Amino acid sequence: MSIRRLWSNPKTLGDVNMVTEELKSLYYRRLLPIEKYYSFHHFHSPSYEDADFDNKPMVLVMGQYSTGKTTFIRYLIEQDFPGSRVGPEPTTDCFTALMHGEAEETTPGNALTVDPKRPFRNLDTFGNSFLNRFQCVQLPNQLLESISIIDTPGILTAAKRRLSRGYDFPAVLRWFAERVDRIILLFDSNKLEFSDELTRAFGALFGFEEKLRVVLNKADAVDSQQLMRVYGALMWSLGKVFRTPEILRVYIGSFWSEPRQVCSHYRLIALEEEDLLADIRNLPRNAAVRKLNDLVKRARLVRAHAHIISHLKQEMPTIFCRRSKKHELIYQLPVIFTKIQQQHHIPAGDFPDCTKMQEKLLGQNFSKFKPLKPSLMASLDKLLSSDIAKVMPLLQQQELRKRSLPSVLDGELMGTFRPEHHRRDPFKEPPKDDGSGETDPDEWAVEKHRPKYDEIFHNLSPRQGKLSGAKVKEWMLSTLLPNSVLAHVWRLSDVDGDGMLDGEEFALAVHLIEAKLEGHWLPRELPPHLVPPSKRQSAGNSDA
Repeated sequence: MSIRRLWSNPKTLGDVNMVTEELKSLYYRRLLPIEKYYSFHHFHSPSYEDADFDNKPMVLVMGQYSTGKTTFIRYLIEQDFPGSRVGPEPTTDCFTALMHGEAEETTPGNALTVDPKRPFRNLDTFGNSFLNRFQCVQLPNQLLESISIIDTPGILTAAKRRLSRGYDFPAVLRWFAERVDRIILLFDSNKLEFSDELTRAFGALFGFEEKLRVVLNKADAVDSQQLMRVYGALMWSLGKVFRTPEILRVYIGSFWSEPRQVCSHYRLIALEEEDLLADIRNLPRNAAVRKLNDLVKRARLVRAHAHIISHLKQEMPTIFCRRSKKHELIYQLPVIFTKIQQQHHIPAGDFPDCTKMQEKLLGQNFSKFKPLKPSLMASLDKLLSSDIAKVMPLLQQQELRKRSLPSVLDGELMGTFRPEHHRRDPFKEPPKDDGSGETDPDEWAVEKHRPKYDEIFHNLSPRQGKLSGAKVKEWMLSTLLPNSVLAHVWRLSDVDGDGMLDGEEFALAVHLIEAKLEGHWLPRELPPHLVPPSKRQSAGNSDA
């Protein structure tokens, strides 16, 4: 079964949809009434909508300018997209959401905030200054059928930060950080600098460290000694900002589909690439788990919020000295937090940030606060104690589904170049019905370059007219293309799936590599006009 057919089959996603629908039902029945009763959205994030549950997993790509954010996205989706510009200067000045669509289309930010099918409706609170710099690009891209990607403006250094962006940049980052499944933070190995805006951006990520993946990009542009020093400096700087018991994982790589520079740590870059792509590849399978985790975190925060509001309501006088009492209660909020923790046995980690809560309370009318409502609190306790537990079997069923994402995230393609695979059969892949074996009456597109390709083929000393996977692999790696790209070339070239390349298949492989080196995107599946003539009839018979 092809990758496209696998992902278009609704049965493979049924378990994920079941979990999502159950979480949506629990939120609307149990949690939303309490949020409205205690005006939770005035103090914290807005209420969830259908799109927040139904949305595909999202990946937020952020970092300073010229760290390779847009190039990283192009590497994942294997194509250009409208509005993408690459250069050493700040080239991306807006937030771009890349999502799947049947046709290429760009939707501006103001229109996105009124679309109930998109999870961006609550962004209208940031005003036109932000919405004019926000857009959604729809592409008929196979990878975007499974995940969505958010490209962000480059974070400016101190020297370049002279004018205000016109909107609260850290607040926007935090809005996305709360809703995405993974945050990719890129740094440049040649230009490691922590600016004031970068520090403020880090502040927006507090509380979401489990979603964060740090990438030290362009690692092939420095030697091993410099890389070691830059890596140590980055870890030290991150440790000062993110004061957590666990250190953040930093991936070392050079994430683009062009040939990498020759370096002594080339193998390290390849292994780190596999690890990061494997992490992103698991996002669709883990999407329901993330939604469940976010719902539980939100429910615990709502419970603490309800007790805070009801306590402030109880302490307010009926008629006199309301203003002075209000300021006194705000000043004593840390003590009130401790008192509520002890009385109601609520963990300290469930409470909001005290300083931010004090700022929010300054503009509120305490007389409009609601007292504690036992029925609502009982419903919330049932959600946390029993309802969530009933969803867990559905998550366990979901784990039985093992799926791969297409393009460079295809798990089978990445496994082609794993060391343990080399010991068995370096390039052998499961037989695929890729639907590319139709007979084409036109001349084979590779034929005109055959003399040059055949010379390389014979220089590699084929046996019985074929080259083994090990020999082809050694030659392929000399091109310095990323392993993921070479694995894709191998899958397209090994038409008969025997783990070896004959003269025609090798010529096809060289033809694809040369096209890639010239800057062309590789095809998803082998077009009929590129199928070797001797393989067309057999491929057609196998399809039948």
